[in-house]
Amino acid sequence: MIDLSDLLQPDRGQPARLVEVIAPDNWADWLVKQPPRARATLAAHGLTGKPGNKVILPGDGPDDWSALLVCDEPVSSPWRFASMSAFLPAGTYRLADGVTGAGALGWLLGQHRFERYRKPAEGGARVLLTPDAARLAETVRLAEATALVRDLVNTPASDCGPAELEAATDSLAKAHGATMTVTRGDALASGYPMIHAVGQAASKDRHPRLIELEWGDPSHPGVAIVGKGVTFDTGGLDIKPSAGMRLMKKDMGGAAHALALASLVMAARLPVRLHLLIPAVENSIGSNAFRPGDVLRTRAGLTVENTNTDAEGRLILGDALTKAGEGKPELILDFATLTGAARVALGPDLPPLFSNDDALANALLAAGTALHDPLWRLPLWDGYDDGLKSDIADLQNAPEGGMAGAITAALFLRRFVPAGVAWAHMDVFAWRPAAKAGRPKGGDAFGVRAAYQVLKERYSR
Repeated sequence: MIDLSDLLQPDRGQPARLVEVIAPDNWADWLVKQPPRARATLAAHGLTGKPGNKVILPGDGPDDWSALLVCDEPVSSPWRFASMSAFLPAGTYRLADGVTGAGALGWLLGQHRFERYRKPAEGGARVLLTPDAARLAETVRLAEATALVRDLVNTPASDCGPAELEAATDSLAKAHGATMTVTRGDALASGYPMIHAVGQAASKDRHPRLIELEWGDPSHPGVAIVGKGVTFDTGGLDIKPSAGMRLMKKDMGGAAHALALASLVMAARLPVRLHLLIPAVENSIGSNAFRPGDVLRTRAGLTVENTNTDAEGRLILGDALTKAGEGKPELILDFATLTGAARVALGPDLPPLFSNDDALANALLAAGTALHDPLWRLPLWDGYDDGLKSDIADLQNAPEGGMAGAITAALFLRRFVPAGVAWAHMDVFAWRPAAKAGRPKGGDAFGVRAAYQVLKERYSR
């Protein structure tokens, strides 16, 4: 596997081939300035200056060539020239105008491949030279965090269960001098009863657990990051159809996002007291599986009537959010592949954002727009809170009818967030159903860069 840190190097004037990126509106002016050999090459390839046109242009000698990309994306987009890192042969390159900007991230991610189960791709590395040496290290870290999400989500459940999420957290803890605590199996029954109930039917080697990582100076402001870690979701006794189960290896995508964000926080050494929480379970079917109609106890002291075993993510998050609140953080962020309703409403690329704090929500939205990592705020609409009422318990987990499903799920989570603590919930898909430049089909990160930017701005030294 290619080391992403090798693909972006400071520009010290070393030999490199040029890559020119032009806007479609500038095509005509650019074309008239080109020598006949370049115009002949463009004509032979049928290029007309449309966005996405790319070609290798001949130079004066046999080994003298450059590359061209026609692109209508702004300089602020990380995907502006991402397609070129897969198009070009191995070698060293620099942009003709010397402005790499945010596009350096796409250059790196355009070369990331999930190769655990197949031979590595041939062709070698495409190295980009950047004059922006000050941003180089963080760009690599952002790429590595995104690659971590992709690799974890792409790994099938046979090789990524609760134990593997624990191992991934342990690796992160050791890399940054953090402390990891794990509560497993039957030990969850009294302290984290909803996590235990959801995961109790899994085999012994896949016992449920709450994985916690703590890092930072205890005197610094507390930030809790929570990620849903359902490593496979059958739907439980409310079993999913086969089509609905096909991609349920990705139901731990929230945990992958939380790990990625935590890695960025620690690598940047932000002055925070970080608490990462991952409730990790496999929602399996067995003689001891939790049932529709069961009333579950919670760490918060509430009782929950389980009306749907396929609405299990909000249950495990409820106990984890309660524990996060006990640490008295000033901010809680959670990521979860929580509802199909979110995908119906906004599609795969635009995660709904819910928050009890307007300033936090606005900061996340602004960062998402600026970084081309968009979020879209949906309301915590109090008028739908009655849908969580139960005849026999304090609340139910899944109102009938399915309307406003992403909102009612967020309202359920809100019940477990302490009053006065700023909280944001991102209902991410964690999957890209079709490839785009720099973003292959499969697992992907959504909202991580936006959340990291907000934390940097909020807790800069």
